[in-house]
Amino acid sequence: MNLAKDAATRAYAPYSKFLVGAALETDDGRIFTGCNVENASYGLGRCAEQTAIQKMVSEGGRKFTRIAVFTHSSPPSSPCGACRQVLYEFGPDARVMMGNDSAELIEYTVRGLLPGAFGPDNLEQA
Repeated sequence: MNLAKDAATRAYAPYSKFLVGAALETDDGRIFTGCNVENASYGLGRCAEQTAIQKMVSEGGRKFTRIAVFTHSSPPSSPCGACRQVLYEFGPDARVMMGNDSAELIEYTVRGLLPGAFGPDNLEQA
């Protein structure tokens, strides 16, 4: 969670002012962080969780086992729907820990956040 909190300090959020940081751990123990990056063309922004996933994949990672997501909100914010789908692709059973400045902590699995998810297995059945 400390790495996710540190990543939030680097967020680029001039429009929403909603800073988010993420830190994920791969199945081989590597850590990748990310922050949200907004854009004046709102749809082109990137969430912290997706930034961390993209960094992992660009460095050869394909699976993560846990991710910490830090926000200043109370209760801690959960990943958005798009992030849940991206997380499912690379770690359906990974732990998702959401925390904030007040040491509130909420924990789920990715599968728990996205029941009935569409994933790679669905394509194999086509």
